Amino acid sequence: MPGSEVINLIIGSLALLVGAIMFWSLPVLKATDKNTRFPFLSIIIPARNEAGRISPLLHSLQEQHFQSFEVLVVDDHSTDHTAAIAKSYGAKVLQNKVVDSGSGKSMACWHGAQQASGKWLLFLDADTSLANAYSLFNLLGFYQRTGGKGILSLQPYHTVHRLYENLSAIFNVIVIVGMNIFTFRGPRFKTAGSFGPCILCNKDDYFLTGGHQKILGAVMDDLALGQAFIDKNLPVNCMGGKGVITFRMYPEGFKSLVEGWCKSFAIGSKSTHPIVMLMIIIWISGSFMSTGALLSSIATMHPATIIFSGILYMAYALQTLLFARRCGNFNWSIFLMHPILFLFFTAIYVYSLFRVHILHSVKWKGRKIDV
Repeated sequence: MPGSEVINLIIGSLALLVGAIMFWSLPVLKATDKNTRFPFLSIIIPARNEAGRISPLLHSLQEQHFQSFEVLVVDDHSTDHTAAIAKSYGAKVLQNKVVDSGSGKSMACWHGAQQASGKWLLFLDADTSLANAYSLFNLLGFYQRTGGKGILSLQPYHTVHRLYENLSAIFNVIVIVGMNIFTFRGPRFKTAGSFGPCILCNKDDYFLTGGHQKILGAVMDDLALGQAFIDKNLPVNCMGGKGVITFRMYPEGFKSLVEGWCKSFAIGSKSTHPIVMLMIIIWISGSFMSTGALLSSIATMHPATIIFSGILYMAYALQTLLFARRCGNFNWSIFLMHPILFLFFTAIYVYSLFRVHILHSVKWKGRKIDV
């Protein structure tokens, strides 16, 4: 067996082990006693041109067994029928304020919080949807059991409908791993912030930290809000949303997917712990190493090398599939071509670095955001 191929196999195998340490687990919420009582809840939904996506969320809220809540949809200057659809589901529609620092999601959330009647606040992105009729029970129950303080944030389970959406698989894994706390012995690291699509907190803590008003202008509002709570020594708990909350990312098409991930990654990666970032880099490199070992062995037609490199390549496919399935219902067959997924991730990350550090701007939902 040639020495270079042995080195590739060894490095690839070590990278596989690093991957297991990097994404050790993703806790999810457990069922809560349905007789548990909770404070009145205000659900705040910032929405900009979400007419095509907000209905499933509003419908899922109507189906909840827990109904002691109000729904505030903050219309962020939409040019479609977002407000009319929200009203048809009985939601109270607020118009986002215009301020010198600009409008946007953070301003919408802040405006909604100011108008909220609930003791607890639940911020939901308009493209999310509660998975079943007991989702709110389970979400509120965990928050209450952990003291009803700080933030509980969930990363929704990604539902895939079209082939191109599978390209988000590695991004979903890295978003979760990049929070620092899902590695082996992850609690030793400080969380990078909070997940943005689903954030539960109590109103007193929210205004104590300055809430979304403090982070106006932050591109990664979820990370910044979590950090604001951490700065006040308030707990920030992050968990997986499987079985509780789902979303479909970038259904508008491939261009939207590229813009969305480009907006997030170069900035968000700054909050990832250096050790976790190193593990991510090693894990991504391992996919390319396993592919190189397989192609090299096929070229030399060395039987033993083909067998070992083939096993390593398939092990990487299986590990990547298992990681991605913690995050969403990605098509299993796409992971047989895992180098394409990793290559796409790498290309978008490099493009994101270019936009942030060279052009100093990103694009999202028709807006140019300076960074």
